[in-house]
Amino acid sequence: MLIWINGPFGGGKTQTAHEMHRRLPGSVVCDPEEVGFGLHRMTPRALRGDFQDLPAWRQGVYEVLDLTLARHPGPVLAPMTVIEPDYFREIVGRLRERGHDVRHFALLAERGTVLRRLAERGFGRAVRVVAGREAPLRRESFAVDRLDLCLERLAGPEFADQSTPITSTRRRWPT
Repeated sequence: MLIWINGPFGGGKTQTAHEMHRRLPGSVVCDPEEVGFGLHRMTPRALRGDFQDLPAWRQGVYEVLDLTLARHPGPVLAPMTVIEPDYFREIVGRLRERGHDVRHFALLAERGTVLRRLAERGFGRAVRVVAGREAPLRRESFAVDRLDLCLERLAGPEFADQSTPITSTRRRWPT
């Protein structure tokens, strides 16, 4: 079973995936972002953009997840923001067509909550502790710029699921 944990950047996807991994024996976290980081490392800075726009990223994520699902007996956890329906179908739809059990969950939070989480990430917390003042969200500008679009799209029917990732996996793998 693949458990795709979607949500806005800073919404808690990776934290949720690692908590589920801790609770689900035999599970593995396959983070699609790592494929994108690899593509960014291999391309000149001037050619870098949103790696999700690269067909190589979508194909690479599909292949890694397909391989892992075919050969790993436990749950596979994929924490990744994907809000472009065509990209989502290209990866998740193809995995389903191959017969894989794919569960999708969108972790939604209030805009203010996500902004606070983004501020806590990286240097924001360190600046507050050391300097006693708020740090700008420069490092997180990609996430902030896309926050409203993420929240809007993930609330749509193509990304809807009413249960929680932990509840769904407990039905199949009770702890």
